[in-house]
Amino acid sequence: MAKEELIEMMGVVNEVLPDTRFRVTLDNGHQLIAYSAGKMRKNHIRILAGDRVSLELSPYDLSKGRINFRHIEGRPPMGSTGGNRR
Repeated sequence: MAKEELIEMMGVVNEVLPDTRFRVTLDNGHQLIAYSAGKMRKNHIRILAGDRVSLELSPYDLSKGRINFRHIEGRPPMGSTGGNRR
């Protein structure tokens, strides 16, 4: 059985909650509780109130999400490469 497709959304962190959870407002105005992905915890990426983030939501429970990317002002969108990296 195949995994269900995740819904990818953009939002802004409103509040930092205990236990590495965050209250996030999506671009469409809905609020939800999100946690940071393991990859972000492993690399010690800090998320603060006011940060713009990319989230993944399950189609079954739209009140919870996983933050998988923190967007930094001035950085180009994810698809473009800045140069030839080796």
